[in-house]
Amino acid sequence: MNEKYFDIDGSLVYLNHAAVSPWPLRTADAVRRFAEESARFGAAHYPRWMETEQDLRNLMAWLVNAPSSNDISILKSTSEALSVVAYGIDWKPGDNVVLFDQEFPSNRIVWESLDKFGVEARIVEMARSTDPEPDLLAACDDRTRLISVSSVQYARGQRMNLEAIGSFCRREEILFCVDAIQSLGAIPFDLQKIGADFVTADGHKWMMGPEGVALLYTRRDVRNAMKLHQYGWRMVANPGNYDTHEWTPSDSGTRFECGTPNMLGIHALAASLALIREIGVDRIFSRVLENTDRMIQMIGASPGTFTLLSDPRAERRSGIVTFRAEGKDQVTFYRELMKSGVICASRGGGIRFSPHFHTALEDLEEAWSRLLQLL
Repeated sequence: MNEKYFDIDGSLVYLNHAAVSPWPLRTADAVRRFAEESARFGAAHYPRWMETEQDLRNLMAWLVNAPSSNDISILKSTSEALSVVAYGIDWKPGDNVVLFDQEFPSNRIVWESLDKFGVEARIVEMARSTDPEPDLLAACDDRTRLISVSSVQYARGQRMNLEAIGSFCRREEILFCVDAIQSLGAIPFDLQKIGADFVTADGHKWMMGPEGVALLYTRRDVRNAMKLHQYGWRMVANPGNYDTHEWTPSDSGTRFECGTPNMLGIHALAASLALIREIGVDRIFSRVLENTDRMIQMIGASPGTFTLLSDPRAERRSGIVTFRAEGKDQVTFYRELMKSGVICASRGGGIRFSPHFHTALEDLEEAWSRLLQLL
């Protein structure tokens, strides 16, 4: 892709979209325009800002293939969204939630916190099998209320078979929650095909947006049965009617949005998702996999020097490739790479590279050259 979507500093090789993405040029422009408009006109153009908010809600619904934009809540983070789900369900003592041990802490701590209600978090070890889904499903019983899983595991990038899990959940009448933060924006996602009841993701990774804006999808019939724990002017059925003393919660995703929206973040993420739709997720995923393939080839070309920690099978690949440099302290080596301008992460017992669609193969070669020089 030859179009210039980014303006990343030329001294850097940016391979860290699984943590925090740099903004596309159009996203930075959207923020500048919003800031200038706010400085000059205050809230004079707020009706148009609300149109941008609806544009973002529509884009989020498109990205996950939700039945309606009314199924989307715009929240602050994946952690907040998971908390909305976890504390919205009417748990009974003896219920359990099933998840993997390698989940990001946000998708573990919230479920473990339910022990005060007598709810067990059953944590399944992923390393026991190359295909971990059967172990996850085997841990369920007639008291399992929910399975929570990441679409892509954050540390080593293993892509999950969500359709298999979703099919099991529908058959057994178990709720299915997907943390899609490591796939949305980079990998096609169809919640209706998967059969997810809840989907959540921050915008600051593969969606290339700012921190502080996240989506939460909730299936309508489940959503309306969920308990509420945050209240305010915006979560009601008629949020603009300030004088009435009668109110009921909205039956759309706005029921979980209790107060004033993050309009600055909304403008930024709307610009980023518009770029993703313009390019096309299938096209983006093809480029992401091309980069993944090249990284795996480079690691495999130096046996004994590097060990691939990510699953190399085609159906398990994502935008994340994690490897270990043999004979090196991994955290120290990570810090050396960062100082050399290779922006990456220390995860999963090794070094995690996560380039996006715009990363040229030449950039990967440059990163690898700097890495070899450090050795």
